[in-house]
Amino acid sequence: MDNKPVSIAIIPARYASTRFPAKALALLMGKPIIQHVYERVADSGLFNHVLVATDHADICNAVLAFGGKAVMTFEHHQSGSDRIAEAAQAFPEAQLILNVQGDEPLIDTASLKDLLAAFIDPQVQMASLMTPMLEPAMLNNPNIVKVVTDSSFNALYFSRAAIPYNRDKDIACTSFHHIGVYAYRRETLLRFVTLPQSNLEQTEKLEQLRALEAGIPIRMLITDYQGIGIDTPEDLIQMESLLKHKSVIIKE
Repeated sequence: MDNKPVSIAIIPARYASTRFPAKALALLMGKPIIQHVYERVADSGLFNHVLVATDHADICNAVLAFGGKAVMTFEHHQSGSDRIAEAAQAFPEAQLILNVQGDEPLIDTASLKDLLAAFIDPQVQMASLMTPMLEPAMLNNPNIVKVVTDSSFNALYFSRAAIPYNRDKDIACTSFHHIGVYAYRRETLLRFVTLPQSNLEQTEKLEQLRALEAGIPIRMLITDYQGIGIDTPEDLIQMESLLKHKSVIIKE
């Protein structure tokens, strides 16, 4: 008998974007970005349900056209977490809920599997991913979010600043890049979206700090996945070039 908790992966896809409007529908290797993400997640075979939660009919229709599942949600949500919480209401049986970013077309099965496995530990309420930084310049890039953890791999802090700061430069220090894919127990997600934005969240513009300020631990899992997202049209061009010239497997 299969006693695994029922899980759902929800991909939030907002139409409006300051840097890249209608990003989810932009074509990558001949298919919309949202289709690449959806197929990666669905093909993992890990989830009882896979769903796109969007605020725009064009995205919803595009997902339905390639055979995916999608729902319309409130247009003016403050975050992806709010959007997936609304969508999850239609799946009361789902005990584990994953928020998979709609601009991560290379998200890998191993990382998703690790996120689900983290909840074998009954103390885990929320989990996310981190990967060692490969380039020193990444540490001072405010667009790359860093994370430090305790000895049990629970997040201590997330920042756009360089953390930890290796003052004396005379010890080995690994800095970790936070990959913004989240998994929640159902009750944790529903609690999280009722909390007001916290001071640290508003300062750093990082919603995961709301969880830490509220005492919700975030278990961090180390992954080899580098979190290659698409935030601008230039990122899309670079991703297309990467897929054409590097040995990256992507479904045709």
